[in-house]
Amino acid sequence: MEGIQHFIDTFLDLRLIGETLSSLLREGLLNTLFLAVLASLIGLTIGVFVAGGLMSSRRYLRYPCRWYVDVLRGLPHILSVYLIGQGLPLAGLNLFGNWTYGYAALAIGLMEGAYMAEIFRSGFQSVDPGIVEAARSLGLPHGRTMRLIVVPIGVRRVLPALTGQFILVIKSTALVYLLGLSVGQREMFAIAQDGAVNNASLAPLVAAGLCFLAITIPMTYVVNAWDRRMRDGRPAPVVAAAEAVV
Repeated sequence: MEGIQHFIDTFLDLRLIGETLSSLLREGLLNTLFLAVLASLIGLTIGVFVAGGLMSSRRYLRYPCRWYVDVLRGLPHILSVYLIGQGLPLAGLNLFGNWTYGYAALAIGLMEGAYMAEIFRSGFQSVDPGIVEAARSLGLPHGRTMRLIVVPIGVRRVLPALTGQFILVIKSTALVYLLGLSVGQREMFAIAQDGAVNNASLAPLVAAGLCFLAITIPMTYVVNAWDRRMRDGRPAPVVAAAEAVV
């Protein structure tokens, strides 16, 4: 019985879980979502441009983009957060002043940009070459063909994968505590970590885990349902119009 009680005190202290959930919902949830959205916007922007570089026929564009993707995907996330989030200020590159979120969002965004670049590349390259050839035969230049045909079709096809990547961004925000956050800036893991240290119990971390699961599990099911619907449903108007040209 003593062992069971010790297990409950360590992981399932309902009082601590309730107190931590209150702080998580009041402060941590909004900070986590804000950081995830900010990092995702950075990653999306980088991903689109790097994907274009990966498909370029020019080596001076393709090689740096390939190196960027290989390096950022090969490094552990925790190492990238340290090198970017702490390394830039130490090197005198105070891009965001004392705003920790800026460095954190940049670190996560640069990492996610590498993954999103491959997602975008696969989407763009999945467009039927016949559609592109038909657009070019109608006199559309390469740039307009990419902007009006390839990008809309390709992005639509990878939307479920991008949404799934956003789930990974949400989980990556837990690494931001490494950069140091003041009260009011803490995301969910930082709040739970402080509670665990102060109370010598892992119950606050269990509370944080429940919050992360409450966000990620429903989103996972939504992404899967969305993916099935897009694979089984009719093509979007832009796809149908482009295919009608062929």
